[in-house]
Amino acid sequence: MSLSVEDLMNYQLRLQEKYAGVWEGDNPDTAKHHLLYAVEEIGEVSAILKKRGANEVIKDAALRAHFCEEMADVFMYLTDVLLCCGVQPEEFEAAYREKMERNLNRDFLGEHRNYLKE
Repeated sequence: MSLSVEDLMNYQLRLQEKYAGVWEGDNPDTAKHHLLYAVEEIGEVSAILKKRGANEVIKDAALRAHFCEEMADVFMYLTDVLLCCGVQPEEFEAAYREKMERNLNRDFLGEHRNYLKE
């Protein structure tokens, strides 16, 4: 079963509802906190890759499960940032598709080869 952006947002809303009054919630004032939590979780993912390597994540089922759990944390906090900023699922999906189409049509090699040249 695939997860949509709407699914991710609905799960986060349910979690925030469960801890209403305990956690700081999803509102414009807390967006930066959720982003910092996401960065912390990205650090945990980075530590796995640094210390064990991607090949171990591929081979070791227990490590892979831990890696996936930490990646899920990253997505959860990033989803909270979207919710804090009032972004709708369709809005984010459209922006993602548009950006991906732009990237698919870019010449990254040419851009980087000429980066910072006069």
